[in-house]
Amino acid sequence: MTQRLYDSRTGTLVDFAPRVAGQVGLYICGPTVQSSPHIGHLRSALVYDQMRRWFEYEGNEVTLVRNVTDIDDKILDNAASAQREGSSEQWWALAYRIEREFNAAYDALDIRPPTYEPRATANIQPMLDLIERLIERGHAYVAAGTANVYFDSASWPDYGELTRQKRDSMEPAADSDPRGKRDPRDFALWKAHKDAEPDSAAWGSPWGRGRPGWHIECSAMSTRYLGRDFDIHGGGLDLRFPHHENELAQSRAGGDSFARYWIHNGLVNVGGQKMSKSLGNSIFAADLLRAAQPAAVRYFLGSAHYRSTLEFHPDALVEATAALNRVEAFLRRCAREAAVETAARAGVRVPEAFSAAMRDDFALPQALAVLHETVRAGNAALDSGDTQRAADRHGEVWAIVNVLGINPLAEEWSATSDDGALAALGMLVDQLLVERQQARERRDFATSDRIRDTLGQAGISLEDTTNGSHWSLNG
Repeated sequence: MTQRLYDSRTGTLVDFAPRVAGQVGLYICGPTVQSSPHIGHLRSALVYDQMRRWFEYEGNEVTLVRNVTDIDDKILDNAASAQREGSSEQWWALAYRIEREFNAAYDALDIRPPTYEPRATANIQPMLDLIERLIERGHAYVAAGTANVYFDSASWPDYGELTRQKRDSMEPAADSDPRGKRDPRDFALWKAHKDAEPDSAAWGSPWGRGRPGWHIECSAMSTRYLGRDFDIHGGGLDLRFPHHENELAQSRAGGDSFARYWIHNGLVNVGGQKMSKSLGNSIFAADLLRAAQPAAVRYFLGSAHYRSTLEFHPDALVEATAALNRVEAFLRRCAREAAVETAARAGVRVPEAFSAAMRDDFALPQALAVLHETVRAGNAALDSGDTQRAADRHGEVWAIVNVLGINPLAEEWSATSDDGALAALGMLVDQLLVERQQARERRDFATSDRIRDTLGQAGISLEDTTNGSHWSLNG
């Protein structure tokens, strides 16, 4: 089955064919490092991490580029606001501090680092080169008497093709001072330095000192690292307009073929409402990671179809934890009762139904349904004593959770827990299990039930088997 994906530019489900067979180039709009990361940032990064892992599982070499916008109006405004309140932190220091917060959150969720992670401030010259090319081709102009450079939206007939809008119906570009523009929809490529801005936030250019507009950054960085014709451009749905629309227009106008496919992930709702700063319902990454184990957070963030809205509610992480616990319980049970060695199952492929779901525009809900059905089938095999069938299902489950990065037994997740506390808990529970077994042998069922109930009240469930009793923490 061919890999299918939804191309936002055409608005259709299409067959995906990389420009070079066996190699996938993927550019993702990364964070503007103005303030701490929230659940929406994590959801977006995780979506493309899942896609990358699947492409690699299918035998492709993936080059994933995710930029960092470390110069921007909001970064300068936030730094200036903090300085008025007594902070000595410079804009570039704020940007780096926030960038580290993002990377810490990505690492906590085992989102793999990109192949390249260019910063805007380190790519000024490629931006200047593209702007000069646009001016030469008649698609950009310098506002009279200033160092401001704007894209001439009227000069590009295909402007609006990504979001299927007519230029006359577009909202005015609000990314710069409208004075000096030929048309309100013209957007900034280069912004003249302002007296109120730090001198360190300006670079020299043929038109005067200033800094790049937001949109030109991604056009320059994506083509620098992936070439002027690459496979996939991705990002959040909120970036389609104006950011991605403007990227596409200026890149094509500058002579680049640019991205062949456009992918956009859905946003996040909190309690049925769109998450936004104005509503005060933002859930920050640090709070999310304190609310549940990172593996469960990763499971939750990746559980919806990437194009759909992800609904966060109070029980979402509880449900994700319980789902992962069921997977872990099966893997551990299979290791005990079927004597499965993980290394022996490492070469097992995922079930065909799982592959079909992933190849169908990365249908994660269906893919996870295959995971849990395989767990159920494995448990049923153990119940009937068919250890070979159970071992086969174990291998398939192992393959799925590793492809998705949610293997509950993987080392990266154990490193996030307090191993000392778990070891101490294990010793206490094991001792209670010995006492419970002794009580059962004496037919003292009152004591046996009391121990079981006490453990249950503490969030520990028991499984009585022919090989003894085993315990696990409830979700």
